[in-house]
Amino acid sequence: MRTVVPSLLLALLMPPALAAQAAPDVDCVVPSKPGGAMDLTCKLARKGLLQPDPAASAAAPFASSVRISYLPGGIGAVAWRSMVSQRRRAEADTLVVFSGGSLLNLAQGKFGNAKAGDVRWVAALGADYGMIAVRRDSPYKNLGELLAALKRHPDKVLIGVSGTIGSQDWLKMALVARQAGIDPKVLRFVALEGGGEVFTAMQAGYVQVMSGDTSEATVSAGANQERVLAVLSEKRLPGVLAGIPTAREQGIDVVWPIIRGLWMGPQVPQADYRRWVATFDRAMATPQFAQWRMQTGMYPFALTGDKLTQYVNQAVERYSRQAAELGLMR
Repeated sequence: MRTVVPSLLLALLMPPALAAQAAPDVDCVVPSKPGGAMDLTCKLARKGLLQPDPAASAAAPFASSVRISYLPGGIGAVAWRSMVSQRRRAEADTLVVFSGGSLLNLAQGKFGNAKAGDVRWVAALGADYGMIAVRRDSPYKNLGELLAALKRHPDKVLIGVSGTIGSQDWLKMALVARQAGIDPKVLRFVALEGGGEVFTAMQAGYVQVMSGDTSEATVSAGANQERVLAVLSEKRLPGVLAGIPTAREQGIDVVWPIIRGLWMGPQVPQADYRRWVATFDRAMATPQFAQWRMQTGMYPFALTGDKLTQYVNQAVERYSRQAAELGLMR
């Protein structure tokens, strides 16, 4: 007589090595305070990982859970040092957010002696662009009016940026000012920790201008609390910012794209690293992910694994040259 063992019982009796790997519990680390574009990147990753994996049986998600934790400080240096430390450098299910600003800080030596090759670059989830914004009730109705005010009385206009001198928010505004014939050294910048804190400071009246990112402006557009004066893109962007002119349209030839993605510790086993690269290849290919990315204010820019690592190395080299030209290298 043949005995048929139900599939569930077979699965229970199957050795662990042959059983399907359970979806992991993920920790996504944001190297800034809540509310900014770094935070949005982690939340986009969480949506992508909690959606059903097309390659999994029974529509199982890519991850069982995604916990978001915050490690602000040193414009990303605290998170970097934590994740490359002996204690955390091999965590196989911990992902850390980065942006083009992170690569700029790395190029300028703001993470100490850190190099791009010290960590493992997993996936770029998308890209957005720089923007210049003021409060909704600001007297400045366009970029030209703001720049005219900065020419007349640079000491009376406080500009909020995430990070210190040399950060990407500082550099974006410095390039815009220089195009208008203004020496960036006369501008008054207020250094804050993350785009969320800059938005809060502007709404509270502590700063009058924000140099930030279009993803932050997209998410906050519904609150109708700020006026975006210019986006730093080649052409006007689709979506809720479609009516905002580029800086180029207003006579300022500055374009600033910003990559956003995830990296992990340097001693994560190769098999786990490759697993995450393949996971994001599948997760970012779904129509639902494309919709979530658009809602977050990001635009398609999907690179993973070796191709992303190559892009990061080239970007750090390019930022190093730009920083040296502006006298920002340590």
